[in-house]
Amino acid sequence: MFRLVCLLCLLLGAPAWAAEIDPQGSPMWQFHRQRLLGTDPVRFDARVVVRAPPFAEDARQVPIEVDARGLGRPVRRMLAWAELNPIPHIFTLQLQSPRLQPFLSVRIRLEQATLIRAAVQTEDGVWRVGSAHVEAAGGGCTAPSVVRAQPGWEERLGQVLGGRYPRGEVDRLRLSVAHPMDNGLVGGIPEFYLERAELHDAGGERLGRLELFPAVSENPTLGFELRGGGRTGLRLRDNNGNEFAAEL
Repeated sequence: MFRLVCLLCLLLGAPAWAAEIDPQGSPMWQFHRQRLLGTDPVRFDARVVVRAPPFAEDARQVPIEVDARGLGRPVRRMLAWAELNPIPHIFTLQLQSPRLQPFLSVRIRLEQATLIRAAVQTEDGVWRVGSAHVEAAGGGCTAPSVVRAQPGWEERLGQVLGGRYPRGEVDRLRLSVAHPMDNGLVGGIPEFYLERAELHDAGGERLGRLELFPAVSENPTLGFELRGGGRTGLRLRDNNGNEFAAEL
């Protein structure tokens, strides 16, 4: 009985994150959990789906999707990270309108085989976490830039190519932005990357704000899902203060 009471006291007195058990058994979980999610409660939830290829054929361009539509409840924020990347954080998306669905696709760099994590914060303040493992030959974060080897890339900087694809009540927005997304890990080339994207409706209301990090691939491709029609404005800014805009 004494041992049981002591155990209960330890559990009740421990911080909330100490009782979390990572189903993937990763030694990096608590480090990233505290750094990115803070002290808010966390639940591992199979309804937060991370789609990624089992093996990265090109570690410089690895497609992933984070899909939390299955939660069936309002979402405040979504973020993702690659646990073993030298720059782990991939994106943070703030959803500021119920029209913007809790879904995002993006291409990323991988330095080695790693877990991809996604955390989605619902209106009750709880972070709900999903995971996927990707095998990779490696080197995607430290490989020389392909964009910079192409003549005239500076003239195309910030060009947006994309389209809007109706899917019943929801439209899929897919776009690609011409940008080298330099991560500072290649000798002699400082960080130069898109750090912010904002979506606005035709009336100027902000639908969502996306923070991007150098884990995102060169010439980044992004996919959103938006309920309701009408044109959508996109405003972009990189860490050198360059600003770009487009409409979809």
